[in-house]
Amino acid sequence: MTVPPSSETPRLVLASASPRRLDLLAQIGLTPDEVCAADIDEAPQKSETPRRCALRLAAAKAALVAQSRPEAFVLAADTVVAAGRRILPKAADDEEVRACLDLLSGRSHRVYTAVALIAPDGRLAERLVETRVTFKRLGVDELEAYLASGEGLGKAGGYGIQGRAGGFVMNLQGSYPAVVGLPLYETLCLLRGLGYPAA
Repeated sequence: MTVPPSSETPRLVLASASPRRLDLLAQIGLTPDEVCAADIDEAPQKSETPRRCALRLAAAKAALVAQSRPEAFVLAADTVVAAGRRILPKAADDEEVRACLDLLSGRSHRVYTAVALIAPDGRLAERLVETRVTFKRLGVDELEAYLASGEGLGKAGGYGIQGRAGGFVMNLQGSYPAVVGLPLYETLCLLRGLGYPAA
């Protein structure tokens, strides 16, 4: 008697508490079985480039969560906003939001989003997406209104492109969903490549 292959879909764990990443996964028809934020030190290392920082942090988040969920596909991501080689912080207060936006006003910057996926058999796959974003020159009133909204708090580079800051963007070359927090095409490629049944 031939035993049919199991039709049970493997578990997918998102190693991030970001509601934006959940929304983006839902956009492509994916709902994680579990959301488990990885608590790691996200400070850049000395002389670390923005792209290396994003890749290291995404892989570290995935590895940490995979330790306690070895039966699952664990997906993690990290987004780094950079002006040149300078990595901008995840703004903790209005002062940091203002400093970031003063720096980004009227110029181009780069957003690096790394995605890491660990399969149940321990294989790791990674992708990095680089997007160039150009902001208009921000007026005093615009900056103050954005600070008052509170939208920049907790965001890499002091802004979230999916909110009011979308009105600051004059040009974007690359992946919009990557700037929001998760490049969808690359994420699907990783999942399919390691054997997760993503449609």
